Amino acid sequence: MTDGIRKNLRVAAYGICVEEERILLARFIGDGTPRWTLPGGGLDHGEDPEDGALRELTEETGYTGRVVRLLGVHSLHIPEREWYGEIVDHQSLRVVYEVERTGGELRHEVDNSTDRAEWFPLEDVPSLERMDLVNTGLRMWRDAQDGGAALARRTSMG
Repeated sequence: MTDGIRKNLRVAAYGICVEEERILLARFIGDGTPRWTLPGGGLDHGEDPEDGALRELTEETGYTGRVVRLLGVHSLHIPEREWYGEIVDHQSLRVVYEVERTGGELRHEVDNSTDRAEWFPLEDVPSLERMDLVNTGLRMWRDAQDGGAALARRTSMG
């Protein structure tokens, strides 16, 4: 990494919603390569992460929900990432919650970074074009199902 590269920190919150052996995913199109991800995204300044995860759930899927529990925090560091045409030293802190659907109807987001929302059988997830956050979230969720505590995980790319 060279000196003078701008540093970028993004704090985001995501929800993992699993019902009847199916997971709710949103299709991310923000970087031009459609891939499935957990519903969620960047927090607004001053926004509580739980509130942000639930806001993003509704924006991206049409569902309302409630937070069941904190699953963990994932830190992703990409020292040389292209960010809107500029190379930056990027770190993303991702707060991951287990969420339960409480209402609403499935719909697709329009004019944003995702374009579809869909339920997938858990057994089909390995065959999906997906972001690594799906794998991380599922590991956290499975650990919690086995009685594990909230986890911190880290990934560095570069």
